[in-house]
Amino acid sequence: QVQLVESGGGLVQAGGSLRLSCAASGGTFRSYTMGWFRQAPGKQREWVATITSGGSTTYADSVKGRFTISRTNAKNTVYLQMNSLKPEDAAVYRCAARIIGAPAYDYWGQGTQVTVSS
Repeated sequence: QVQLVESGGGLVQAGGSLRLSCAASGGTFRSYTMGWFRQAPGKQREWVATITSGGSTTYADSVKGRFTISRTNAKNTVYLQMNSLKPEDAAVYRCAARIIGAPAYDYWGQGTQVTVSS
């Protein structure tokens, strides 16, 4: 059973930065594709970014050029560096893990709140 714990959320002014972390335990982290998702009140969950086991990254258009996903396998941790934050980036951010060959993300963290003041 894989457990994911996010941290790093908080309150930041528009234009500011935050770095989210997601620590994994209980599995083979280096083999997982990891993703970040977010959900704002009253809105559907939105995919933000993905990093594969090989380090390839993809981003939602809404965050491209501002957010960076990365991972440190030695620490079983995936990160989301968020720069130039906008009020519309405010949401609960959750990380998720997808095992090899799985069609969907199997494991999810509880989430960390990001609030952006204008």
